[in-house]
Amino acid sequence: MTNHLRALRAERGWSQQELATRLDVSRQSVIAIENGRYDPSLPLAFRIAETFGKRIEEVFVSPSAS
Repeated sequence: MTNHLRALRAERGWSQQELATRLDVSRQSVIAIENGRYDPSLPLAFRIAETFGKRIEEVFVSPSAS
């Protein structure tokens, strides 16, 4: 699943560690999600979207939508 996490994080000037702290996950988790190596759980995906003030569909793109 592709996502806009890196761009959203960069818009706010947040480091990977800063985002990880806000989400209560490891920096490695943020890296893996940004690189598409890990799909977050649904609760984490909602937390990510809420952290950026976005709808989940604005952060994550379904593979079938490509």
